[in-house]
Amino acid sequence: MNRRDILRRTAAAGLLATPAAGLLAGCATGGGGDDDAGDTYKGTKSDQNPLGVKEDAPLEVVIFNGGFGEEYAKAHEAMYKEKYPKAEIKHSATQEINKTLQPRFVDGTPPDVVNNSGAGQIDFNGLVSQNAIADLGDLLNAPSLDIPGKTVKDTLLPGAVEVGSYDGKFLVLNYTYTAYGIWHSTKLFADRGWSYAKTWDEHIALCKQIKAAGIAPWTYAGKHPRYMSWPLIATAIKFGGPSVATAIDNLEPNAWKSDAMKAAADAWHQIVKDKYILDGSPGLDHVQSQTAWCQGKAAFISCGSWLESEQKKVTPEGFNMTIQPTPSLGSGDKLPFEAIRGTAGEPFMVPAKAKNLAGGLEYFRVMLSKKGAQDFTRKVSSLTIVAGSTEGVDLPFGLASVVKALDASGSNGFNWVYNNYYRKLERELVDAACGEFFSGRIGPAEFLDQCQKGADSIAQDSSIKKYKRTA
Repeated sequence: MNRRDILRRTAAAGLLATPAAGLLAGCATGGGGDDDAGDTYKGTKSDQNPLGVKEDAPLEVVIFNGGFGEEYAKAHEAMYKEKYPKAEIKHSATQEINKTLQPRFVDGTPPDVVNNSGAGQIDFNGLVSQNAIADLGDLLNAPSLDIPGKTVKDTLLPGAVEVGSYDGKFLVLNYTYTAYGIWHSTKLFADRGWSYAKTWDEHIALCKQIKAAGIAPWTYAGKHPRYMSWPLIATAIKFGGPSVATAIDNLEPNAWKSDAMKAAADAWHQIVKDKYILDGSPGLDHVQSQTAWCQGKAAFISCGSWLESEQKKVTPEGFNMTIQPTPSLGSGDKLPFEAIRGTAGEPFMVPAKAKNLAGGLEYFRVMLSKKGAQDFTRKVSSLTIVAGSTEGVDLPFGLASVVKALDASGSNGFNWVYNNYYRKLERELVDAACGEFFSGRIGPAEFLDQCQKGADSIAQDSSIKKYKRTA
């Protein structure tokens, strides 16, 4: 398993279509809180113990063993143990969360903390619809562990709560903060005298120049073509405003055929028809396309901010990869060029039937402390959702560019969550449409039509629980 298996993010937090809903049907549970029947271990709440943790209650933590590894979790567990020395902590890691834990959800004996990530995660739609995840509201209202005068919620980056909320309840803690954009090598551009283009017309002109130099302007993961949906949708949102994303997330009729999406699809079709994509890209997976990019065979690639960490073994010295926002379509864009997609990913949850539910929430408070967040960033070179947690941390070049891009984006940052709500829509239906579109087999109109038909099929499927995004 590798870094890509972890995020979905888009993301942050993608969903897997599994038999989760059916398997969980026999063990529907209530939300979290002190009155939850699953909270066997209860302590006395106080200023020093705002969540009511029983100091000697055992805590079980199950981590997805992917690109982040498990050392960061062991460090968080040590921090928890420092505060509650009488607590015995059981740690385990697996690449198959669903296969390993599904039976335990069914029989009502889940762990206290689950890093529900990777290709083999448990479907969140099924978990949420069966009330199998504890409400994290008490965590948000608790004081930060080491940031005086602030609640946990006060310390989080914009969008961190929204991306883990279902029907207004904060249920999933997406711990990492990922920026999605277009990547290039600073060294390559400096050596060639190229500058990153801020408008689409300038981008096309630059692509022409790059191709003339014997380098393909673009490559992409042809076996996972949804990666190219990210800059296309971002282009549409910057052109038409955040309502473009809200309409897609809410499965509104013809949301994929809005004027903004049409303009974006027309623009991106130009790199296909002008042959600005590396030959053979449709047959490459994410590692192969990223390696070709690191080898200088292509100038641009679409990816999230895990790219640097994932490619560190093959990235040439001095390559200095950097992230940039998608170019603006023109002066009529509703969001500025600097606006970039930022979202929380890497999902954690406390099961509603966790035996030590309060301990699970407290473990999250440890993760969301400044110390816990900084330690994570140092260990895995990835940002967390804790604001200001990179202070004093020596960041690699690419991650430093991510921080700079997010700072420049500021309040103009945006995101979409349809991939969280309806994993099948992104991972299967939009993915297939992108494969056809970016390989040149269909044009913009047919591409958007396929995406819309996919969204409509989800909207009309009564077996799939629907969610409403309001902001």
